[in-house]
Parts: sequence; C-alpha cells; structure tokens
Amino acid sequence: MTEVSSLTGRLLVATPALADPNFDRAVVLLLDHDEEGSLGVVLNRPTPVGVGDILLPWAALAGEPGVVFQGGPVSLDSALGVAVIPGDEGPLGWRRVHGAIGLVDLETPPELLASALGSLRIFAGYSGWGPGQLEEELSDGAWYVVESEPGDVSAPDPERLWRSVLRRQRSELAMVATYPDDPTLN
Repeated sequence: MTEVSSLTGRLLVATPALADPNFDRAVVLLLDHDEEGSLGVVLNRPTPVGVGDILLPWAALAGEPGVVFQGGPVSLDSALGVAVIPGDEGPLGWRRVHGAIGLVDLETPPELLASALGSLRIFAGYSGWGPGQLEEELSDGAWYVVESEPGDVSAPDPERLWRSVLRRQRSELAMVATYPDDPTLN
C-alpha cells in the first residue's frame, strides 16, 4: 500500500471539468484524510433551512448566513459543526482539525464554547471518499488542492467562495476563477 500524504485542513476546489452535480463549483474543506479515506464538508452550499429550525441551542452562535449548509451527499440526516477558534487551546467540546479550524461536538452545551468561538457553521451531511478514491479523482484532474484560510469556513458570501479561493492563488489557477458558468454561451 502506498503512503497517503495527508491533505487534512486543505481545500478541494472543483475543476470546471468535474461532472458530478453534487460538486459543481464546490469548495470542500477536508476534515480528515488518510489511508482509510477522506471526509470533508462543502463550504459553499447554503440551504434555506435556518440553524434554529434544527439545532435551536446553536442558532445564536452560527455565523451569517444563519442557515445550515449541505456538507455533501453522505448522511444528510446528520449534522457537523465546524468552528474557528483562535489561540493555542480550544475549549471542551471542540477538536482541532488544522490551525484554528476544528470540529464542534454538537452534544456539548453551547455556552461552554460561546466565549471562545470565532465563527461557527453547521453542516447537514458530509463528503466522503473511500481508500484511494480521492487520490484517483485528483489524478484524473477533478480537483485543485489549495491551502485553506480560517475565513473560508465563515465566508459571508458562500456562493462566491469558489471564485474567491481561486482568485487568491498565486498561479495560473487565478485565471480559472474567470471560467464562465456555462462555457457553451461564449
């Protein structure tokens, strides 16, 4: 078995050629990546469902827009909380994933985390890949892999995240941000 270099904490940015409608122009934050597979959440798929409609105790702490995001096509009936907590030590009920980004245990009383939270997003479902599956998609050119920034988790205009992540790259990827939504209309 070949060793997998961890991409945990990085972003997968869908290439314009990616044909899966679940990931059209998606920006996925990888929360776990190792030889057993990968798990992440799509950062730019807000739903019309308010956080208060499904997790009322967390509604006041969720960033704007205060809606649940569709984290991916797997387990849509489950919820994940992703939060940015600055500093070296995180509170009880939060597990660091990468840098200031971590997972919130949604069973924890929200008041235990409230003072430490920099931002919080709630995701229904997640994106998952089995062993070697993501590596195959990467070799097929389905995804760009770029560094994440803590602000990506709480981008105020998530629908523009795909373009803004690509624009900030210091390579030819910045040009991909100008790729039209429908190239057949050019």
